[in-house]
Amino acid sequence: MTYGAKGMTIIMEQSKIDRINELARKARNGPLTEEEIAERKLLREEYVEAFRSSLMAQLENISIVDECGNVKKLINRQE
Repeated sequence: MTYGAKGMTIIMEQSKIDRINELARKARNGPLTEEEIAERKLLREEYVEAFRSSLMAQLENISIVDECGNVKKLINRQE
């Protein structure tokens, strides 16, 4: 897992996403071992964390402009 600009956005490595997909295909075709189930759980948790981080970063960069031209941030991150 790496961090993007400002160290706030978490970016998941493509190799880990590929491994999640590989485990999903394997689970559809037969049972996973206990180690694979544990690995899948950790990878999924990391993926969800990266997804949420990316979504929040996008939402923080959205501004709304009203009819009068006033600009307001959609979300202000609570630090």
